[in-house]
This record gives sequence, C-alpha cells and structure tokens, in this order.
Amino acid sequence: MKRIFAGVLGMLVFASVALTAYAENPRATAKLTLNGKNISVEYGRPALNGRKVEDLLGQLPAGEAWRLGADQSTTFKTSGDLKFGDVTIPKGEYSIWARKESGGGWTLVFNKQHWQWGVNKDGKANFDPSKNVAAVPLKVEQVGADKSEKAEKPAERVEISLENENGVGEFSVGWGTMELTTTFN
Repeated sequence: MKRIFAGVLGMLVFASVALTAYAENPRATAKLTLNGKNISVEYGRPALNGRKVEDLLGQLPAGEAWRLGADQSTTFKTSGDLKFGDVTIPKGEYSIWARKESGGGWTLVFNKQHWQWGVNKDGKANFDPSKNVAAVPLKVEQVGADKSEKAEKPAERVEISLENENGVGEFSVGWGTMELTTTFN
C-alpha cells in the first residue's frame, strides 16, 4: 500500500511541476484564411520578466537562429503555396526561425524539421540548416518609442500574428520593443 501511495504522490508531484513549467511559457496559435488558404502558426510565449529583448537576443551571433518562441519549435502550416516576394513556400508544415544577420537584420527561415525542443548539448538551438526550405527577409521595427496613448506597447510575451491587409497576408512577431514583419500572397 505504501508503494502505491508513494507512486501516486510521485505522479502528482511530476504533474504539478510539468503544469507549472507549461504555464510559464503558454502556447498560442495565430490563424488566417487568405484567398481560400488556411495558414496557422503555433508557438510558445516566453516572457521577458523584467529583462530586455535586446539583452536576450543581442547575445545571439550573426548567422545563428532563434526559434521564435519557447519549448517546442514554432510550427507554420499552410494549405496552399504562399509567395513572400519572389520566394515561394510550398504548402506543408514547417518550423520557422528568425536568423540574425550581420548588421542587425533578421531573416525568417522555413525548415522541414519541426517539433524539436530546447537546445543541444553545446547550448545551441536544435536547428539543422540542411533542412531549410527558404528564407525571407524581415523588416525590423521598434515599438513603444512613441509615448502617445495610441502608441503600441512593448510585448511582455512573444506575440505572433497573421493578418489580412487588403488581400495581402502579414506575418509579424513582436517581443519587447522589437517587431519583425513580412508580407505574403
């Protein structure tokens, strides 16, 4: 009887720890239907917790990738081909990453490997560049610089959105004072 009680107690402790960890980085999904195509992005939402995004992502060297969230990779799904400028993303399911470029720019990378977690034994993201499908330049903007009431507020948690802007899709990711955007058809 003591073994059963100890086993049940152990499972309860494990479940409470797992739920606490999940609550720290809740998952979210952005969805859009554009010209009959269903597009979604499922991602983890880490919080800044008093830190600055510049300090966190500033440590990432040029050429390295950020997985746009926390815990499991960020998963992009589309039911049809999408055009990001002159780059076509075939219908399918991808992990998406933001690769830091020299000079402070960012590129959105679509990768066939998805559902990976965390970092590898070397402390780097579990990112296999050989599985990249395409890369799209991102526009980098600062939010919160305008102090008016209508000014956009810095995002405490990672926020990814998909929007229809007059028949053109817009992808954006915001965290802290940084916003990365691109458009697609």
